[in-house]
Amino acid sequence: MIRLGQFLKLANLVEHGGEAKEVIAAGEVQVNGEIDTRRGRQLHVGDVVELRGQAARPVSEADYVDDLPW
Repeated sequence: MIRLGQFLKLANLVEHGGEAKEVIAAGEVQVNGEIDTRRGRQLHVGDVVELRGQAARPVSEADYVDDLPW
């Protein structure tokens, strides 16, 4: 699991934590199609996070490692 604010930074949807806090508080972030204003919301594998027309979803470490070319 990862928190929403952290995920926004990790997914490069925002540049820094302050920006994550602002867009979440402003109601600009959707999780699974619904606006979420909780910066500490716990995301799970498969959740879809949308901001400004861009979408990303958390994956498990095992999924990520399996997709590497080596």
